[in-house]
Amino acid sequence: MIGLFSDSNGDLGAFDAAFELLKAKGAKRFFFMGGRYTDLDEWILTRKEKARGGRAYTDNDFLADVSNFLGAQEPLARPSAWGAQGEEENLDRLKEKFVRTPEKDSLQYMDPAVERKRLDMLGDVLCCLVHDKNDLTREDLLNAQVFIHGKESEPKVVQIGPRYFVTCGSLTGAAEQTCAVLDPANKALHFSAFTLDGRTLVDRQALTLGARTKLSVK
Repeated sequence: MIGLFSDSNGDLGAFDAAFELLKAKGAKRFFFMGGRYTDLDEWILTRKEKARGGRAYTDNDFLADVSNFLGAQEPLARPSAWGAQGEEENLDRLKEKFVRTPEKDSLQYMDPAVERKRLDMLGDVLCCLVHDKNDLTREDLLNAQVFIHGKESEPKVVQIGPRYFVTCGSLTGAAEQTCAVLDPANKALHFSAFTLDGRTLVDRQALTLGARTKLSVK
């Protein structure tokens, strides 16, 4: 199951609430469609600060983070002020569970080393992730089957021909703060959306790939 959220725009509390809710729903991986690309990095740092119990980030912490990042050195021990055993290692690996895309006004959007769109397979389905669906090119539209994007105020699925546009809504700036999941099951994708307090807005809407409908909005 994949957790979807977007447009946190610096609200790390909403980011954290979305992560915890989606994890509780069974999400193992997460698609973050920007809305501030660096919120993922800042959220990880915030989680590490909590794991340290408020202790200042030291040179030993830095060296341990670098050794874990490089992966080629013997992992360094951290001071005992860290929380449960292994918690720091879990946080170092947590970012690997995320796929994210940058928004137009971010520095990462202009960086050629950062992909503006990401492709991912969900079962047999090729999905294209992007913050703004207007960035999709003709090639993108012809190659992928499902387009997952941000920059929308509410969660919804739009079907055009045999392809689907999926958005989880927004964590900020909308009437309701929302997130969503995509569940590949029974040779289909099932979309569910929730408010951050856990109320279900969309319950397992099936994306039937290959449908012939010209245009439908659900």
